[in-house]
Amino acid sequence: MSTNAESAALRVRRTRFARRGVIVVLILTGYQLTGHQAWAQPPPAIQSPQTQQATDAEQTEQAPQTKQMAQTTPALQISPAPQSDLTQVSIENLMDMEVTSVSKKEQKLSQVAAAIFVITQEDIRSSGALNIADLLRMVPGLDVAQINANTWAISARGFNSEFSSGLLVMVDGRNVYTATFGGVYWDVLNVPLEDIERIEVIRGPGGTSWGANAVNGVINVITKKASETRGALIVAGGGNLDQGFGTAQYGGSLGKSTDYRVYSQYFNQDHMPGLTGQNGGDGWHILQGGFRTDSALSSKDNLMVEGSLYTGEEGDPSVLFPSVLSPSLVNADLQVNVSGGSLQSAWNHVFSPRSETTLLVSYDAYQRNNNLMEGRKTFNLDFQNHIAWGKRQDFVWGLGYENSASHSDGNLVITLKPADLATQVFSGFVQDEIALIPDRFYLTVGTKLAHNYYTGFDYMPSARATYALGGHDMLWAAVSRAVRTPAETDTAVRINFAGVTGPGGIPALVSLIGNPHFQDEDLTAYEFGYRATVLDRLSIDIAAYYNDYTNEQTSEPGTPFFEPTPLPVHFVFPTVYQNLMHGETHGIEIAANWKITNCWSIRPGYDFERIHMHTSPLSQDTQAAFETEGSNPDVQAQLRSHVDLSQTLKWDTSAYFVDRLIAQDVPSYTRLDSGLTWRWKEGVSLSVMGQNLLRDHHLEFADFSGATQSTLVKRSAYAKITWRF
Repeated sequence: MSTNAESAALRVRRTRFARRGVIVVLILTGYQLTGHQAWAQPPPAIQSPQTQQATDAEQTEQAPQTKQMAQTTPALQISPAPQSDLTQVSIENLMDMEVTSVSKKEQKLSQVAAAIFVITQEDIRSSGALNIADLLRMVPGLDVAQINANTWAISARGFNSEFSSGLLVMVDGRNVYTATFGGVYWDVLNVPLEDIERIEVIRGPGGTSWGANAVNGVINVITKKASETRGALIVAGGGNLDQGFGTAQYGGSLGKSTDYRVYSQYFNQDHMPGLTGQNGGDGWHILQGGFRTDSALSSKDNLMVEGSLYTGEEGDPSVLFPSVLSPSLVNADLQVNVSGGSLQSAWNHVFSPRSETTLLVSYDAYQRNNNLMEGRKTFNLDFQNHIAWGKRQDFVWGLGYENSASHSDGNLVITLKPADLATQVFSGFVQDEIALIPDRFYLTVGTKLAHNYYTGFDYMPSARATYALGGHDMLWAAVSRAVRTPAETDTAVRINFAGVTGPGGIPALVSLIGNPHFQDEDLTAYEFGYRATVLDRLSIDIAAYYNDYTNEQTSEPGTPFFEPTPLPVHFVFPTVYQNLMHGETHGIEIAANWKITNCWSIRPGYDFERIHMHTSPLSQDTQAAFETEGSNPDVQAQLRSHVDLSQTLKWDTSAYFVDRLIAQDVPSYTRLDSGLTWRWKEGVSLSVMGQNLLRDHHLEFADFSGATQSTLVKRSAYAKITWRF
C-alpha cells in the first residue's frame, strides 16, 4: 500500500463523526459454475407428503400459481436430496426453479419480479470462503467490504457502513438485524457452511413482505433439513491467516418421524496488519455449538426446532476517551468478549393442497463487552396463511410481533440514554398474486402495515409484474416503498469525541447526540429487469433501478448546554441527528453464465451505480452528501472461472475490480483468488485456496467515525480436509 494511501486512510479514520460511509467491494472467491442461470440457482422444491398424495387430476385442475402448500416460507423450505452434479441441470430448466424470499412463498424464477441471486451449496463449496460475509462477495450488485479481521460493511446498492441499516438479514426466516445500531453483527453470524442449502439475496426493497429496514436488500440464509445431513461430518483446516478452523457434526433419526443434527465448530484467525504496518490487534476466535430437529407430527403437520450458542473473544482496534479534558479520542486495542445464542421453531399445518399456515417463534440474546457494554434479548412471533383462491389468485397474509429489550453500561466514549429500553413492533401484511394471463403475465400487489416504538405506523406497498416473452426470456418491473425505522443509536446515543476550552475557560465536550424525534428514512424504488437463456449454455440477467430517497440522516449543530457530571463541570457543544437530506441513485447490474465446454464455465458480472444526494437549505451539514456520494465505487467488474481438470480435480479462480472511493481516499484495486479441490476418495476431499494473490495487502474500507479502526486485508492461503462418513 502506498504512503499516500496510508496517510489518507489515517486522515479518514480521524475525521469527525459523520453520518455514514459507502464502500463497495464485490468479489468472488471461486465459483463452481455449472451451467446454471446467472440470476438464481435454487434446487427444485420437494413436495410435502400431503401434497404428494394429491392425484394427477387434482394437480391438473389447479391454477399454475397454486404452489405446494407445505413449507412455503423460507424458514420452512424443504430441501431436496443432494445432487451429485449440478452441471447436469440445463440453464433453460432452471427457469422453473423456485425461490421463496421475494413474496414469502414458492415462486418460479419466471414469475419473480425482483433482482434475486441464489448462492447454492455448490457455489459455497467452490467459493473458498470460510464465512457468510465472504460468501456474499460473489453476488453482483452487493457491496461487501472488510473493515478489519472481524468486522465487515455489507449493503446492497450503496449506503454502505459497518451497520448498513437498509439491509435486512435472516437465518431460516429469523431476523438477525440488531435494533441497537440498525445492522448486523457479521462476526457472530456463524452457520456451518456445509449445512446451508442456499442463500437468497434480493437487491432492492422487500418491505411489503419483510417489513421495515428491508430497504435496499434482503438476505435469507436457508439451512438444510436435518434429514439431508445424516451421518458424521469432520472439517479441519488452517493457514497463515485462518490459523485453525474445524467443524464436527453428527446427524441421525429419532424414531420414524424425527431427524436431528448436532454440531460444534471453532475458528481462530490471526490479526491483520495495521495501516502503518503494525499489529492490527484484530485477531479473534469463536466456539459455537448448535442443533436442528425436523419432525413430522402428522400427515398435515411439520415442526422444525433449531438453536445455537456461541462464545468468543475479538481484538477490537477501537478508541477511548480518557476524560473530559482529553483533546481527542485515543487509539486503544480492546479485547471484547462476545457471547449469545438463539432458539427458534417453525410449525407448518396444511389444511388442503390449497391452504396452509405457518407459525414461526424465535428468541435470541447476545452480550458484547465493547465500549458500549451492550446486551439485547429479542422475541419474535410470526403467523402466515397462504390461500390459493380460484384459478388465478394466490393470497398470502400474516401478522407479526416483536419485543426487544436492551441494556448498556457504556463509558465516556459512547452511552445510550436511557440505558435500558424495551420496544415493540406490531405488523401485518397481505399480498395477492394475480395470473392475468396464466403462465405468461403475473401481477402481484400488496402492502405491509407496521407500528414501531419510535415513529408509529408505517405502510410499505408494492406492485410487481412479470411477463414471459417466450420460453426462454422474460421481463419484470416493480414499484415499491420501503422505510428504515430509527435505530436506538439514532434516537438515544451520546458520543464524545473531543474536549475543548469553552466560554470563560470552562471545559467543553464536542459530542454527537441522538434525536428522540428522528423520523423514518423513506425510499420509493422503480426497478426493471430482463432474464434470458441463449441456447443451452448461456444465460443473462439484467436489472436496472432508480431509487428516490427522502428524510436521510444528517448531523446538525445543536444548542449548547451545561453538564455537571462527569467532573469537571463542563459545557457540551452537541451535534444532533436530523432528517435533512434527500437524493436519488440509479444503476444497472449485469450477470452472465456461460458454459463454454462441458468442463469449463465462466461467469462475468458488471455493475454501475451513481448516487446524487442533496441537503435541505436548512441543513448545515456540509459533509453528508459528499461522503455518501463519494464512498461508493462507480464501477465494479468480476470474472469467475471453474474448470474440471479431471473427474476428481477441480480448479476455481475469481478476479474482480473495485473502483476507487473518492470520499474515503481508498484507491481502486483488483483481487485474485484461486484454489484446487481434490476428491481423494468417496466422502473425503482436500482443498487448497489462495486469496488476495495479487497484493500483499490492501485497504477496503475506512470508517468515518474512527470508532472502528481499519486494518489491511492481506494475502492468505489455507488447506482444508472434509470427511463425511
